[in-house]
Amino acid sequence: MAGKYTPLENYLRDLPASQREVTLSFEQIEGILNNKLPSSAYEDQRWWEHETEGNHINQRAWTSAGWKVENLDVKAQMVEFTSFRKLSS
Repeated sequence: MAGKYTPLENYLRDLPASQREVTLSFEQIEGILNNKLPSSAYEDQRWWEHETEGNHINQRAWTSAGWKVENLDVKAQMVEFTSFRKLSS
């Protein structure tokens, strides 16, 4: 069963392996998801942080694709992801 954040996971996974970072606006992410982000994503940076406990399906989506949040500007509604995927030799 596909989750709410699966489209974002797929989007990040489908980026070229050579691409090491991508910056997306919250609006772009909502377009990828074809769904609104929760209000907490707009109000609290903790929604974006890499917490190790709890059911953080949003964080699991980008982590599963090999990406992490590098920079976040909640006021500007922008997030920069960086890849930790291994480059093929």
